[in-house]
Amino acid sequence: MGNRIVKWLVLFCTILLLSACGTDSQEKVLKKVNGKWADANGYELNATMEIKSGGDPKKYDVTVWHTKPDFYRVEVVESGKDVSQMIVRNADGVFVVTPTLNKMYKFQSDWPKKNSQAYLIGALAEDLAQDKNLVMKEEDKAYIFEAATRNSYKNSMPHQVITVDKKTMLPTSVVIMNDVKEEQIRITFKNIKLGVQHAAKEYAVEQFTESDETKGEQATPSEKDNKDNKDGKESTNNPDGNEEKQAVSAEAENKFQTHYPVVNIENTKMVDEKVIRESGTDRVILTFDGDKPFTVMQQPVTKEAAMLPVSSPGDPVDLGFTIGAITDTSISWEKDGVEFFVASSKLTREEMVQVATSMTIGSMK
Repeated sequence: MGNRIVKWLVLFCTILLLSACGTDSQEKVLKKVNGKWADANGYELNATMEIKSGGDPKKYDVTVWHTKPDFYRVEVVESGKDVSQMIVRNADGVFVVTPTLNKMYKFQSDWPKKNSQAYLIGALAEDLAQDKNLVMKEEDKAYIFEAATRNSYKNSMPHQVITVDKKTMLPTSVVIMNDVKEEQIRITFKNIKLGVQHAAKEYAVEQFTESDETKGEQATPSEKDNKDNKDGKESTNNPDGNEEKQAVSAEAENKFQTHYPVVNIENTKMVDEKVIRESGTDRVILTFDGDKPFTVMQQPVTKEAAMLPVSSPGDPVDLGFTIGAITDTSISWEKDGVEFFVASSKLTREEMVQVATSMTIGSMK
């Protein structure tokens, strides 16, 4: 009888031990994740980003280079369109480049420590490490983390679900949700290569002022893929430099429609709308008054004759659909052929981001 009891106890303890070995603790998984994602000397990745908030869903292709400690190069291209933006951090500062508009803005900023984005895996690792209420679920082939967001839209989209492949211990997707946990942004990682480092010259922004024929190896990833299709086309630069600015196109100007913020800011409403016509271009000014007054200005985008860095105050801010510039009192960005500027001494940075991401063609009710 005694031997039988001993055998049952040994069997029971063995089962418990095997069960414990088969399941990693949340702390153990986080340690592996942080060690692999945050400690890599460099990486390259490709991802797709789908934005479902603010009208029809839009898809973007994202390419990221990172070389430790502080060099970054992120290119975002809207699927099916020849519209791209890049954000580059090198030894000279942080730059936002829009090749199709010949525009380049320079920031003295500590980006991406502020306003980072979920396609930067180091930022994801920090999100997981700093969330005291982090929840992990384990599936057959993946770990699923539910965490809080920490970037520019953390109030309007406070939740994110990060899926990590068990075999590679790399992220496969990030879903960012609003306060009622409706999906707003989905990032799907297609390829991640750790340990890849690029030379400092590959992060230089001077290359973007050159023509397609002289860029050579310095072309952006998307430009390399499409170079054959662009050969023989007229340069977008104005070689004579006779005009400082020109409209992107007559079509874009003719199609300019007024956008309105649909975000609800308590005790604040629009009190005035005016159109100012200058040099054949309309500028629309919306004035909001109340507890948190602000002003919205919008007009067709202009294209620079030559791409030269223009110093910009504040920090770059990723709005999902575009990269803008934000200070404590203003936010500016460009989207669909329109440039926007919001100014306020009462709105917080997060509230200005909410205004920016809510801008929609239509009319105020």
